[in-house]
Amino acid sequence: MAEQWIQLEDDLITTEDVQNLLGQVSDDYWIAAACVDRVVNNTAVQNSLLRLGIARTEKVVDRCKDIIALCSSSQTNDQEEISPGGPLLSHFTNTPADAQLCYLRSVLLRRLDRLNTYVDMEAEFAKGEEGDKVDEVMDEWEDDPWADGNDTAGSSKATPSSKSTEPPPISLAEFLQNDLVWSACELASLSAVQALQILFNKHSEALWPARFRILQCIPDYTYPSICRDIFPALDSTTNMEAQESSEPWRQQLDFVELTETQDALKQLEGSLPSITDSAKMVRYEPCRELLPPEELSTWYKNRVSSVVSLTGMIDVALALVQHGAAQGIPSLDELGEELSLLSRLVYDASQGSDIQDDWTLVRWSSMDPMAVVKAYLAHSPPTSLPRDISRLVMPYLYVLEARAERAGQPDPSLPTRLLHDYILDTSLDNAAAIFEASKPTLPAAQRIIKNDEDMARLALACLYGSTSLDEWATMSSIFECLPAWEISKDADLDEDTADTTVASLGAFVTPSTNQPQVTAKDLIVFFKPLPFASLSQALDILDVHLESGEILARWGVPAPLRWFLQSSEDIQEQRKWANRMARKAGGKDRMDGIEDWEWLLKDMLKLTGGGDLSARGALCLLSSEEVTTTFLSGLLTSGNFAIAKKMLSGTHSKISLSLEQIESVALTCSRELYDNSSSGNYKFGDMKLAYECLDVPQSTPALTKEKEFIEATSRISSFNVFSSPGTPISPIEIRLTKDRLSLVSQVLSSNSDAYKHTEVILELCYKLGYREDSVAEVKVLAMLADAALQAEDFTRAYENSERMVQTVASLRNSSPLELDDEKAREASEVCWIACFQLGRQSEFDDLSKRATLLGHAVELCPPEKIHDVLTAWRKLEKEDIEAREEKLRQRQNGQQLGPVAARKIESGPSNVASSLRARLQDFHMPSPPLLSTPDAAALASRTFKSVTSNFPFSVHRPRSEMDERISTRSDGSRRTDLDEVSSQASRVLSKGIGWLIGADEQ
Repeated sequence: MAEQWIQLEDDLITTEDVQNLLGQVSDDYWIAAACVDRVVNNTAVQNSLLRLGIARTEKVVDRCKDIIALCSSSQTNDQEEISPGGPLLSHFTNTPADAQLCYLRSVLLRRLDRLNTYVDMEAEFAKGEEGDKVDEVMDEWEDDPWADGNDTAGSSKATPSSKSTEPPPISLAEFLQNDLVWSACELASLSAVQALQILFNKHSEALWPARFRILQCIPDYTYPSICRDIFPALDSTTNMEAQESSEPWRQQLDFVELTETQDALKQLEGSLPSITDSAKMVRYEPCRELLPPEELSTWYKNRVSSVVSLTGMIDVALALVQHGAAQGIPSLDELGEELSLLSRLVYDASQGSDIQDDWTLVRWSSMDPMAVVKAYLAHSPPTSLPRDISRLVMPYLYVLEARAERAGQPDPSLPTRLLHDYILDTSLDNAAAIFEASKPTLPAAQRIIKNDEDMARLALACLYGSTSLDEWATMSSIFECLPAWEISKDADLDEDTADTTVASLGAFVTPSTNQPQVTAKDLIVFFKPLPFASLSQALDILDVHLESGEILARWGVPAPLRWFLQSSEDIQEQRKWANRMARKAGGKDRMDGIEDWEWLLKDMLKLTGGGDLSARGALCLLSSEEVTTTFLSGLLTSGNFAIAKKMLSGTHSKISLSLEQIESVALTCSRELYDNSSSGNYKFGDMKLAYECLDVPQSTPALTKEKEFIEATSRISSFNVFSSPGTPISPIEIRLTKDRLSLVSQVLSSNSDAYKHTEVILELCYKLGYREDSVAEVKVLAMLADAALQAEDFTRAYENSERMVQTVASLRNSSPLELDDEKAREASEVCWIACFQLGRQSEFDDLSKRATLLGHAVELCPPEKIHDVLTAWRKLEKEDIEAREEKLRQRQNGQQLGPVAARKIESGPSNVASSLRARLQDFHMPSPPLLSTPDAAALASRTFKSVTSNFPFSVHRPRSEMDERISTRSDGSRRTDLDEVSSQASRVLSKGIGWLIGADEQ
């Protein structure tokens, strides 16, 4: 039988095998050892093994008891005190087999107790998975075949483990061999609280010192109600930790479990059988004493902190505190209060789409009250904000008030103050929702803000402290929630007081170096001391400002509400905003109908308040006339000229301005468009608008003159005039040119054929603003003559010179003081120099015209310049003599005279000699002999230098050969190489008037 038993596998053993094979062996020691050696996971088989082993050790217990009894009898006879352990130790020493059997019995009893515990735990797990089978399990216990076993071993609870659909997390074999504290910790870590409770109840003596180590293993997320029977509690009768009642499987210890027996066995430990139980152990600090209330409170607080920090499950932490308080644990009220408030934040407050906040007690404790209020309402939409304030924020604020009172520092205004601070710092949408829930028409208990004056002050501070530009509807909704007060006449403030209040408030909100931006919290300080009547007037002003703000926003020029305070006494700021309003609205795409422009004008006039400063509109400092002027300016700069004409014309004109004002606006707008134009062509772009703008009012000389200037600008641009190499001249450069005749000079210098179009150039001069200026006309003719001369077009040069002489003659004749008249002198100066320059050109072969020109020069030049002109005359006369001598020689030789020589002789200076002599006689200046000397040319050059130094205009032409021989003195005057003048005079002088009037030196 023994061999068959040994060959059986553990998993194949049945209760029948235990009885039929092992039970038939006669050796009690061998059977006991075999029962200890075999550890299986089947509760019934294991129960059978343990029962059999315990039954086979009954005899050794009887023998030991007999020996002790015998020793006790001898002691009585001998009257000597003999320790019970003495005879037993002696017996164990003499009979080692009995010692070993006693030891094996103690192991079997311990395992039987654990087996019964395991069966109870297994049943508990079965309840958890299939509660409807509990009754079946209990019935199976009633049919337990080992129920009638030895009473010393206690009643059996073993039931087949196959009945449990969910076995315990620890197998039976492990549970029998493991350290009991390790098993308890393992069950605790798996939240097997009911099984753990059974373990505590049946093995309290072994587990009590390690109770806090075991409880530490329970996961933080485990709900306290599950652990209510194993968490620490306070015994109100002793005011110490309550100790759970213990129900061990056996009320009395077995003989082998007595202290004397265990002491005797320990002394023989080396000779006892070796039992291979599990080596799994748990280290802990044993705590056998009952803890005082303070330490129990500390344990609960530490666990709460761990729950919150590690899991974030505020509800579990709160339930833990509530459980502790229910168990009588002190000092948990404030912690429970904090957790209750925190749980509202985590579970009751609205959350964002992605919840990332990790709330801990440390974080909660570090937050100031306002931060907590904002956290409560961080994700609350305006629709639910009032409700969230009532159910979340107000309870929190009342708790703070109660704490302050408990601390001996009562602060009844604390809830109101913090609520107001939140309103001042929140968005306008949120503030509107709060004001909506605080209307005076609501019952006082339902209102968020209960005081009407507080509402007014908060609204004023929120609105004037806001920088929003697009929430006018929200602002108006806030205003509509405010109380409407009936102010008696006696309580009314006078207008000066109201103005002072507005001025003070405007100064308060104006940015400064010390306070760059005023906030709503800053403004509430200003509004708090205002009395009831002042608040009412402030609300009236707010109403006007809100309406003005909506108007400005409608036309695309919104201003923050505080701007109306800042600009209330600043006319320049109001004027700037009116201009922006007219210009910005004109830039809108929808401003294409006269109705829109009429609407804009109506709104702008409305903002003036009709001239009533007490109206305090956005443009209250501006007159209706100025606003209308600004409106017309915006209308014209927008290019809507057809609409402007309609609004200006007719008996029912929408624009009430004088003709002079309309003309001034049109000129200003046209010049603005002109200056902003990138092209001078008045057929397109801004220049076209500038030109057409002048057609809107009735025509006036000033408008006609401006139109001509635009036409002149367009003509100059068409000639491709450059302000610098590669850069065409811009319209603004043309307008800023001080001497506009220089523009004509640039046209002539940049276009080689421009001089041929005399009338075009003269018309350009007229349109540049010189239409009635004869001096300017003479200068332009001189430029044309010079340009023709440099092109060697002597015919056009002569024609322009003759026209110039006629113009000067007319000017001289019309001047009552003749030579004393400044314009006449200036024109004469230009004219005689131009005539002299052309008349002295040797390449001009028409001697008669040259003589005529020199005659004009003599007639117009000042007396001190006569000698210079006569020098040229002498040279012309010499040319005439040489031509005649050549003719005489040819006649003598029978040759025909060439056409050039004939023309020179026929057009010689003889026909103007008489006029020349008459001119000289008028000045009483006989012809000096110097004129016939070879140095006459040098003298003329020196004279020309003094003449041209004061020439009033210049044509920018390339430098002539004479220019290249001009050097500059230290004083800036010019000098000529006199040694070369005589031999090159004809060639140099032929380069024309360009040198005389200052050729381009670049």
